Amino acid sequence: MTSTTAPAQRAYVNLDYAASTPMRPEALRAQEAYDASDIAGANPNSLHSLGRKANVELERARRDVARSLGRSVRANEIVFTGGGTEANLLALLGIAQGVRRRDRTRTRIIVSAIEHDSMLDNLPRLHELGFETTILKPNRTGIVEPHVLADAIDTDVALVSIMIANNETGVVQPIDELARVAHGAGALMHTDAIQGYLHIPVDVEQLGVDALSLAGHKVGAPVGVGALYLRARTPFSPLGFGGGQESGRRPGTQDLRAIVALAAVARELSGKVAADRERIRSLADRLYERLCSHPHIQATMGDWSAVDRLPGIVSIMVSGQESEELILKLDAAGFEVSAASACSSGSLDASHVLLAMGIPRDLALGSLRISFDDRVDPADLDTFARVLLDIVG
Repeated sequence: MTSTTAPAQRAYVNLDYAASTPMRPEALRAQEAYDASDIAGANPNSLHSLGRKANVELERARRDVARSLGRSVRANEIVFTGGGTEANLLALLGIAQGVRRRDRTRTRIIVSAIEHDSMLDNLPRLHELGFETTILKPNRTGIVEPHVLADAIDTDVALVSIMIANNETGVVQPIDELARVAHGAGALMHTDAIQGYLHIPVDVEQLGVDALSLAGHKVGAPVGVGALYLRARTPFSPLGFGGGQESGRRPGTQDLRAIVALAAVARELSGKVAADRERIRSLADRLYERLCSHPHIQATMGDWSAVDRLPGIVSIMVSGQESEELILKLDAAGFEVSAASACSSGSLDASHVLLAMGIPRDLALGSLRISFDDRVDPADLDTFARVLLDIVG
């Protein structure tokens, strides 16, 4: 009788946290406590005892998320959503239509060319609704400069939406300055903070924004839960109806199990952002320094040390090689990274972000994004650097 032994499972090092992250212990414990409680599965909108008890937990979670965005934020300014994409969609379409209902002359929306697809892919919908759109290009470092917005804005603009930090390059935007320009022309300001939330300090009062999007799965909370901060009295038109949940701004029974997990992560991380940022950034700086010492590797933003960046994103380009091949070779070595480009039907296309920054297409096709958070093992980053440098040759 012959016995067979299953091959040992490969150990992978996940360095693609900008795409999604494993759930944190705090989130898992929060869900376990919910599952073991008498409100598990209870609808927080019901009038009976369990419904009211579930609603207490929902509102406690709302307060926790509100506090993570600054002391001035009130719980009723938080709208729970099914994720970051939905939060962006609500902000883009809901605020645009809300402002136009108040002032029919405000029919233009300004966004940047480096926004996430959840923003850019919905611009045609704005056109269908009768809005015009203006797309601002960043400079070569990936920053949308305030003077560029000032040159483009006028009294016909309803909303300006520029992300707080880019999900591909990690470059942080001067949102406070951009918001002052927007408000100076009477427009409202939204920022997609999905990549930056709980990775860099985010205070809506200091940023001066009227709306902000966030997502749970970027910070160790579950996939499928997010939130939209909507400043009180911000004009907003709901995109759907059917129950009146979230003060009529987003219909549908709330996923309380996911929401309590998001709130647990917000409580755990909000007080540690500054300290974690410094430690993680030092690891990223060391990785940039080691990789960019190679003659064929460069940072996407140029001088990485001179640009404000998210702490856990390292964005590079390898000249003469393509992202797809590099990713597969790194995967074979046990390292999971992504490219700042999208693979569709077997053909690799260059990232719209890098092209907007003025990077030549052939160079953009060799981009890699290495991303991690406070849970990274520094030894894994050292090994990754050695493996990539061996691959590049």
